[in-house]
Amino acid sequence: MQITEDALRQAWHRLAAGTDLLDDAMLPPTGTYEQYEAHVQGGGGAGLYLVLEEDGTVCGFSGPYDEVFVARGLDEALYCLAEEAVRGLDGTVTGQAALMDRMDADWGRRFRGGGPDGTEPAPPCGHDPLEGFAWIAGPWREQAPYTNIEFFRGGNVSAERIALLYGADPEHVAAGTRLADLTGATRGYWDTGWDSCCFGQAGDWAFLMYHETAPVPPAAREAFAPPAVTETVRLSACSAKAIYTFDYTRDGRRVDDDGIIELIYYDRGRTPYVRGGRLDFLNRAVRRAELDHPEVTDEFELYFHALETSLGLGLPRKAIEEGTVRAARWARRDG
Repeated sequence: MQITEDALRQAWHRLAAGTDLLDDAMLPPTGTYEQYEAHVQGGGGAGLYLVLEEDGTVCGFSGPYDEVFVARGLDEALYCLAEEAVRGLDGTVTGQAALMDRMDADWGRRFRGGGPDGTEPAPPCGHDPLEGFAWIAGPWREQAPYTNIEFFRGGNVSAERIALLYGADPEHVAAGTRLADLTGATRGYWDTGWDSCCFGQAGDWAFLMYHETAPVPPAAREAFAPPAVTETVRLSACSAKAIYTFDYTRDGRRVDDDGIIELIYYDRGRTPYVRGGRLDFLNRAVRRAELDHPEVTDEFELYFHALETSLGLGLPRKAIEEGTVRAARWARRDG
């Protein structure tokens, strides 16, 4: 059934009448995109606003043009509105899950699943998240030891071959040079400079870390890239501008719903990606991390833990911190 503003309003009133949790909750203002723009320009940008599209899709905006959910059915719209309501009643994700249970047991299960209706929650990780990939989140945000972390997976993928494709000095690669051979430690971090990289294997992923851009342009790398590479993940950090991005490709195609993702938009308790979309597996992993580890207050650490549990990403902490990870300068290029 196509959603109309009147149908949405009546359904919300029925929902509110059935639970004391929504006694003080009002249906947010609702209108077209044009009406929303006028609302923002008039100084009313704060708080949730519902934009009802012509096909009945409901888009929830919080703050000027900050889209927090897209609902394509009446039940989904009510669920998303209930999620937003309980965020104002309890600041913890576990508490919000309990409140969703009180409104509707199916909604509670759906909330814990972190995905579309009927999605089963991811299994608990069962270990300290900072023992895995999440340890790098803090240093990486400060651009240490490098600003870019890239992962490559596929049949017989070689970290050495990847490093050479990006422009690593063949002599350093052949000699087994280590990070400590290239640079010294400063304030507990490796002073890596901007002319080097480090690389290695972590699980079934090869990894490469470097600052800014590699000397070999992407087009040249793609032309000689081994066909065995079937998946890549790239994380990039620019702390001065508060830009931190996640880019995932599989079989040569980017896996996303709307371009490269800036991690700064992840907000605890909200699924960061489109429900039912191509990155919904990360929604489930993020929600599992939130429920399992309420003691982790850094949202980047939670997000990185979700990348570990969903994609198997990891980095050798001891080797990187002690400087024994493989490394190389970029090769010198004439001109």
